Amino acid sequence: MAAASSRLNLNRREIIVIKNCLRKYLSTSTTPRNQTLTLLSNRRHTSWQAFHKLRITNQRSFSSETLHTSTQKDINPFQEARPEIDYICDNINKKLCTQMLELREMAQYYFDGQGKTFRPLIVLLMAKAINMHQNSTDIISQSQQQVAMISEMIHTASLIHDDVIDNSSTRRGKPTVDNKWGQRKAILVGDYILSVSSLLLAQLRNEEVVKILSQVIEDLVRGEFMQLGSKEEPNDRFNHYLKKTFKKTASLIANSCKAVAVLGNCNEDVTQRAFEYGQNIGMAFQLIDDLLDFTSHESIMGKPTAADLRLGLATAPVLYAAQEHQELNALIMRRFCHEGDVELARSFVAKSDGVYQTKLLAEAHSAAAIELLKELEPSKARDALEHVATLVLRRNK
Repeated sequence: MAAASSRLNLNRREIIVIKNCLRKYLSTSTTPRNQTLTLLSNRRHTSWQAFHKLRITNQRSFSSETLHTSTQKDINPFQEARPEIDYICDNINKKLCTQMLELREMAQYYFDGQGKTFRPLIVLLMAKAINMHQNSTDIISQSQQQVAMISEMIHTASLIHDDVIDNSSTRRGKPTVDNKWGQRKAILVGDYILSVSSLLLAQLRNEEVVKILSQVIEDLVRGEFMQLGSKEEPNDRFNHYLKKTFKKTASLIANSCKAVAVLGNCNEDVTQRAFEYGQNIGMAFQLIDDLLDFTSHESIMGKPTAADLRLGLATAPVLYAAQEHQELNALIMRRFCHEGDVELARSFVAKSDGVYQTKLLAEAHSAAAIELLKELEPSKARDALEHVATLVLRRNK
């Protein structure tokens, strides 16, 4: 494995996760090892991308049950943080309660209790877990709760702006802000939510945390610009996709987890673990989201499916499918703009193992997230974070 790690540029934690995953799988398989796995890699693939191409060639499923520990706790993560989440949702609406009635209605439109509150959930659970690790108490400080608020507000503002860019008509099963009030007002209300979140960030009076969360906004903008472009070389294309995914989705979760660790006076190792947990959860979350664009239904998702293809975007299922069906590369480069391109691309994905490979990659990130928690002191919050890593893989919307 040491020789392989040099060739694939894997870091120490990734090597440990992969070793554990493969050991658990191979120990329960009756298939000869040289027939079980085919590692399709070359020197131009880096880090996880080499592992992304790990393909199972027998009929046994390499699922989350083989990737994750068998000691799953019977715990509801949302119940573990329910009082804090309710407080945050109420407080966000209070902060957005401007005297301008139309602006207030627009700003509070997505804070109606119907969202997943996934990001504040992770931030709050991470705060509880690291506080237990540091001080043997799961009491969350006011500043840590404020980070959870800020993360949800940044996320919601980015959704409003995304819907304008993508010309989306529905979000969470109802008309988008853009569709209901128009583009100009949608852009302004997104800016307004960001401005209020910036005020909350300044109130923390912590320069390091301000820098950490300011990086999120920069990443969101850079990620959006990356999404507007593409790469001609297939290997570069996948790396481009992964970097874009981190900036648009994972950076917010990773840096928010890092921020609450800093506010909890954690050492560098724990702070980095918090960041990497959020990074892996964010990547897994977005990979499943990209997968659901091909496997779920609009009535379940609350937004149109195949939306990415119609926007000209090639996500993981398409990029994996292109490894089997080279004809997809031409469609990717012209961003599925010709008549029939979207339907043709969907058919290629359906005939490939692109969806399966994407699920496997999401499971690898989920397993990595769980591995990172093992150095924290045992607590209900740590168990809940582990459970979140498995719930991410099971969601259907």
